[in-house]
Amino acid sequence: MQMALQHVKQNKGSAGMDGMSVSELSNYAKQHRDKIATDIFNGKYLPQPILGVVIPKSNGKTRMLGIPTVVDRYLQQSVAQAILPKFEFEFTSHSYGFRPNKNAHQCVQQSQKYINEGYQHIVDIDLQNFFDEVDHCILLELLYRKVKCPITLRLIRKWLRVPILINGKLIKRRKGVPQGSPLSPLLSNIMLHELDKELEKQGCKYVRYADDFSIYTKSKTAARKIGNSIFLFLKNKLKLPINREKSGIRKPVNFEILGYKFVPTYVKGDKGKYQLTVTDKSWEKLKQKLKSLSRKTAASSLAERISRIKEVQRGWINYFRMGSIYGKLKELDSWLRNRLRYCIWKDWKKPERKRKNLIRLGIDYHHAYAWSRTRLGGWRVAQSPIMVTTITLERLAKRGYESMLEHYLKVSPQFNEPLYARPARTVV
Repeated sequence: MQMALQHVKQNKGSAGMDGMSVSELSNYAKQHRDKIATDIFNGKYLPQPILGVVIPKSNGKTRMLGIPTVVDRYLQQSVAQAILPKFEFEFTSHSYGFRPNKNAHQCVQQSQKYINEGYQHIVDIDLQNFFDEVDHCILLELLYRKVKCPITLRLIRKWLRVPILINGKLIKRRKGVPQGSPLSPLLSNIMLHELDKELEKQGCKYVRYADDFSIYTKSKTAARKIGNSIFLFLKNKLKLPINREKSGIRKPVNFEILGYKFVPTYVKGDKGKYQLTVTDKSWEKLKQKLKSLSRKTAASSLAERISRIKEVQRGWINYFRMGSIYGKLKELDSWLRNRLRYCIWKDWKKPERKRKNLIRLGIDYHHAYAWSRTRLGGWRVAQSPIMVTTITLERLAKRGYESMLEHYLKVSPQFNEPLYARPARTVV
């Protein structure tokens, strides 16, 4: 429980419906630890309702997150730590989501390996609202096979059935695992492990990351046969609906997995091979974030802007470092630097201040005076030679700026291997 307490504090997160923050949890746990343990042992512990929070999705729709109170998160993390070893050793090697020593990069690399080995007819199945559709009876039965403690099972059942607070109204829950709780990733893996066993039984090549999974075959006939079989298994055995609009049989060029997509290598001797790049949706999402952080009307200094931008850039590059994105990063860096120049030009405000700053940056008096009185818009000025030659990359670097391309060259595997081992790169 001490490990669980540290884990919840590290994850931070929002307060639940009782308003208690993570920073208050340590003191509360010390004062009420014995009472909580006694109530759980006697079956009297009642979890508080979940706070429902609607968050927007990239496709314009919304997703409902359920945020338990910090005390319930603390207890759920304790239970997850206790029962994980009972299930982890049985999970298959091709299940990559929310598991120790497994990650999304391994999932994407395995997918690429299958495709380059010739398994290029891909059954892409999308589970419709998986976390909202999990059948409690099936899940509790799967838990009972390994967890024989009635107190633990009773506690998990209470967490599954606890109502959710949406817009001030308590709504009963008879199915689904709330996203946002520490226990939900493990419960989802326990449920979908049955799918993994069925895929292994049929001898399928597949990868799964939480509820995202795909099956790889060498022919369209085999893909159709396996797809129909798995559809019936999900419908009849696990009672999980499939989103037919998003599911289908794909070729590599039309297939996306965890933000990556595939493009042909176009290298002699590598016919039929594919390399990784980034989906259009992921590029657009990044650009919108950078646009928001570099907005000229935002009330923040240049140093604060650069610091926030660097956080977003590094996180994005570290995740997408396996993709061939050299050319597109170069374009994006140029666009972002012009956005920063636009912010600097606006911060100078008055014409006289602009003139003095341009002179300090090495521009002669006549050009500085003319540009300080220009009628061109700020975005046009930001892209003009007067700003590009004064607010240079070197000067921005002194203020803490680091280009995405520079960071990509440091962390990308293909640029850190010996030259002869590098895969072919196409400018996307």
